[in-house]
Amino acid sequence: MEIFRIRALRGPNLWSRHTSIQALVRCEENERAFSRLPGFEARIRARFPHIGAMRPIGYAGELSLAHAVQFATLNLQAQAGCPVSFSCTAPTTEAGLYQVVVEYSEEAVGRRALELAETLCRAALDDTPFDLDAAVAELRALDEDERLGPSTGAIVHAAQARDIPWRRLTRGSLVQFGWGAKQRRIQAAEVDSTSAIAESIAQDKDLTKSLLRAAGVPVPVGRVVDDVEAGWQAALEIGLPVVTKPYDGNQGKGVTVNIVNRSHFEVAFAAAQEISAHVLVERFITGYDFRVLVVGDQMVAAARREPPTVIGDGVHSVRELVDIVNSDPRRGEGHATSLTKIRLDAIALARLAAQGFTPESVLPKGVRAVLRNNANLSTGGTATDVTGDVHPEVAAHAVACARMVGLDIAGIDVICEDIGQPLEAQNGGIVEVNAAPGLRMHLDPSYGKPRDVGRAVIEMMFPANENGRIPVVAVSGTNGKTTTVRLTAHLIGQTGKRIGMTLTDGVFANGRCIDRGDCSGPKSAKNVLLHPEVDAAVFEVARGGILREGLGFDRCDVAVVTNLGMGDHLGLNYITTIEELAVVKRVIVQNVSPNGMAVLNAADPNVAKMASACPGKVTYFATDPHHPLMMTHRAQGKRTIFREGNAIVCAEGAQVERLELSAVPLTRNGTIGFQVENVMAAVGAAWALGIDWETIRRGLATFVSDARTAPGRFNVFDYRGAKLIADYGHNPDAIRALVQAVEQLPAQRRWIVISGAGDRRDEDIIRQSEILGEAFDGAILYQDACQRGRADGEVLALLRKGLVGATRTKEIEEIRGEFLAIDTALAKLQPGDLCLILIDQVEEALAHIARRVGEV
Repeated sequence: MEIFRIRALRGPNLWSRHTSIQALVRCEENERAFSRLPGFEARIRARFPHIGAMRPIGYAGELSLAHAVQFATLNLQAQAGCPVSFSCTAPTTEAGLYQVVVEYSEEAVGRRALELAETLCRAALDDTPFDLDAAVAELRALDEDERLGPSTGAIVHAAQARDIPWRRLTRGSLVQFGWGAKQRRIQAAEVDSTSAIAESIAQDKDLTKSLLRAAGVPVPVGRVVDDVEAGWQAALEIGLPVVTKPYDGNQGKGVTVNIVNRSHFEVAFAAAQEISAHVLVERFITGYDFRVLVVGDQMVAAARREPPTVIGDGVHSVRELVDIVNSDPRRGEGHATSLTKIRLDAIALARLAAQGFTPESVLPKGVRAVLRNNANLSTGGTATDVTGDVHPEVAAHAVACARMVGLDIAGIDVICEDIGQPLEAQNGGIVEVNAAPGLRMHLDPSYGKPRDVGRAVIEMMFPANENGRIPVVAVSGTNGKTTTVRLTAHLIGQTGKRIGMTLTDGVFANGRCIDRGDCSGPKSAKNVLLHPEVDAAVFEVARGGILREGLGFDRCDVAVVTNLGMGDHLGLNYITTIEELAVVKRVIVQNVSPNGMAVLNAADPNVAKMASACPGKVTYFATDPHHPLMMTHRAQGKRTIFREGNAIVCAEGAQVERLELSAVPLTRNGTIGFQVENVMAAVGAAWALGIDWETIRRGLATFVSDARTAPGRFNVFDYRGAKLIADYGHNPDAIRALVQAVEQLPAQRRWIVISGAGDRRDEDIIRQSEILGEAFDGAILYQDACQRGRADGEVLALLRKGLVGATRTKEIEEIRGEFLAIDTALAKLQPGDLCLILIDQVEEALAHIARRVGEV
């Protein structure tokens, strides 16, 4: 068995909407069926009893080692507590080679689970041990390290409930919600609208107290010192007991309360100075420790916090009692669990000593030993929800604190005897204001009612009717994708929106090119959705990106599929037929919003069939209004777009709009058939987005297919009385459409300059020149700069083979080099001739043609 080409599918993909690990698994002949591996199934079940049935629902074939890898990878994650449920195994066209796809919740965990699944299977094959407990423990620990913490996770879950798209920007807690110009960002419980100044104020304990005092909020007296002697002197002047805390600390680190003697003070002071050189010494307020959470202008939760404490039973020592408390599965080392383990560190030892105990002391039954007066959950404390008990004046003080400091989300620490009474009436006070407060005490309190504070954060960031989404159009197919994307973007741009788009020749945001090259994959789409100057996005979606990584978005408002052709990389990635290719391209249709639209070519049966997979509505387009599918769809009152005379007609029920082709320069007065189809597809997308018809007409009239607006897409040049057409067509269907287009243009003699993409099948390269041999008088064949795995001269030989027996092409010349081939063709042209140049290096070739034209 060999496992290779492991990929992470990070968006909706060919197999499902789940993020998944995909791998190729090659099985030897005897590994392709359990029946050829005596005892294997029993051995693997003995090592992993929770592996499950290993037989997909409805699957009647032989189970292979690939299926064992599939179910082991899935269920190892499930045993580690990961929320995964989807997996599948599919055979490829190569005997014994399978594609295995398994859902993951964290990519690193999914990859490691696959490795452990392989180890498990090999152990079962070789009858060697496999440490299941260690494997599950490793995955669980890795999952805790990788997954979002409870505060960030709660906000993300609230966003998901509101259908707000999100994306993790780092392995930490930095998360983007929404897309483009509507995006917002958080880092843990901190939002992007909070200023650095507010954070700085919150960290400056002394300044915070001054501001709160100015706002009329009761705060304890105290001062900042730099050494232990000055600190002890301050403590005596303020009056014991006192509190020490780092001047610019957070999360309760280094804070000690209720200090009553010099030895305890020295330990506490040292702990504070580990965090900050400056230490705040302030009066200790008696009472309970409460945390009040403010989000925006509201108090949304409150909890009473208790310091880490053990209660004697007359049998166990303090150390043993701590171990017993820490055995609670809710307690972990960090912030991933609802509670944190208690630590017996220097501060705990000092606090025990102040009570007359040591770690080895056996406490009498019922006697409590406090291990910290600091009640933060991060140091082992517990929390009880008291949200419903907070007095309105206390809540008002908390909101005033957050406003005074400038925090959108704040954790306000209150010390008082009764949170249900005003602070002034009980000598209570507010002792700290925290930026980025932990939310877990409210989400999962030790006692009391959990509070959905994540929802409060999302409601503050996104008003009730906002979901952070911008309009997204996805375009796929074999030919016409790039022109359709550019025209659709142009039509949307007429509404004033700033457009982001991805194409096979770059990424564009708000009119600027921000990347070059083939950018039709998911990474480029994600980059557009990251851009803050994008109000709408149009994506060219290629099959390669779908297969490699899935989509770069969770769903689209409009999916356009132009057509499907035999030349679209068939034979690559085990996609060998048009029907299999249709399944790949259909992914964008499957992920249309329920309120969205699929715009489909009714004349292409494989495209038309995609309608059944669309969660939204469907617009069909075709040049023939009498196509049966078009007639049926229109009769049902649904949207159709077709050609009638020299106009494009858009019909829905009784509504009919005519778009005269004479006013659409892209189609050259309707003579270029494939451009008419591209216009119909783009109009369908614009219509689906609710763009009004006058705006659509204006956009069609102002879009010109030249080398600047649509490079490599039927760009026309005049050269010494001859006409040049440069195009990036590179498959038989595209060539056929180009031939039909140029046949509408008058010419004395017709020339073709062509190469062939080396990563196409032999038959596709041959078929291209066969088509051209019937339409052109002369051909100049050239070899691309990159042969894409082909031997020198191999592509030229295939092109020449296609011209054998050509009825029209009689003059054939072979050239090494694209620009030399162009120059050779130009030298042959006479006034009235036409030359179609199928370019490879789009930008460079167009620039070369422009220079030659400019020489005239």
